[in-house]
Amino acid sequence: MAELNPRQRRSPKNKAAQSLRARALGLLARREYSRQELERKLALHTENPGEIVELLDDFERRGWVSEKRVVAQVLASRRRRFGAQRIAHELYQKGISDCAVAGAREQLRESELDAARAVWARKFGTLPRDTRERARQVRFMQSRGFALETVLLIIRHGVED
Repeated sequence: MAELNPRQRRSPKNKAAQSLRARALGLLARREYSRQELERKLALHTENPGEIVELLDDFERRGWVSEKRVVAQVLASRRRRFGAQRIAHELYQKGISDCAVAGAREQLRESELDAARAVWARKFGTLPRDTRERARQVRFMQSRGFALETVLLIIRHGVED
């Protein structure tokens, strides 16, 4: 069989021939993945689930898969737009442990009011004129994962303390 040039190696036709290890490294090169996310993605490419477990155990020993880094990445990317409840839910969906999510919630609680104020100011900027507008603002902020107490505090007083 003829040697493939570098362009041919990356073509979609040759992706099927990629090893499980190469697939996992390719995914991790783009962003941090939790162990559960990697298991789901790699399960599509192998018949043997034990092979995935072995590979991910090796990656954890080497420090290539880290729950702490996943949590830090999610917090950094989502904090400006979402509240603690929504971010915690996303972490649970990624398969992050309860202990790590609890630690993230503590971090998020410290900055919850400031983040909610920033989101509210960007979206609305003015206090609601009537109950209909108030309900709309509350629904929006809650859909972003902010606690009701925090939302009501902001809607009553705006962005001032």
